Amino acid sequence: MELRSSLTDQLTACRDGGPDALEKLVPLVYDELRAIAHRQLRRERGDHTLSTTGLVHEAYLRLIDQRRVDWRDRSHFFALSARVMRRVLVDYSRRRGAKKRDGAMDSTWLDDAMFAADTQADLIVALDDAVTQLALLDERQAKVVEYRFFGGFTEEETAELLGISSRTVRNDWVKAKGWLYQELRDP
Repeated sequence: MELRSSLTDQLTACRDGGPDALEKLVPLVYDELRAIAHRQLRRERGDHTLSTTGLVHEAYLRLIDQRRVDWRDRSHFFALSARVMRRVLVDYSRRRGAKKRDGAMDSTWLDDAMFAADTQADLIVALDDAVTQLALLDERQAKVVEYRFFGGFTEEETAELLGISSRTVRNDWVKAKGWLYQELRDP
């Protein structure tokens, strides 16, 4: 419990511009950020060039650059961390797709493995677009997808982050997966 309150204190100090708050925050969040990044990268293609450490560092830089965020507590910080990591991976996939369309990729690399990797990148972008559409219809279901799929959080962790029951998370997860399946299947 002391770690949770210490983390919340450091997040508040960072938000308020404390002089050495950032240096004190890093050791408190680094291992958990690596765990989130690892869960997200597990879903990526095998030859992904972004490492767990690279994803953590990119996400961390984006997180600390958000001065106007009112970090409420540990759960809020890690939920936003998962969202930022999702954005990093989607941006990475979009850049990869743009390079492919611009002809920057050598055509000799277009073997079966590369085709699968490009399809994976396209799927991440399509899924992100679909989750964005879902958020317009049901914001909570979109957050459940974001936390469960992109963040790798359990039902219980997602319930805590959203302040709802695990059963509600489970129901939203099932409904959201069904809606996303239809959305991605019928372009």
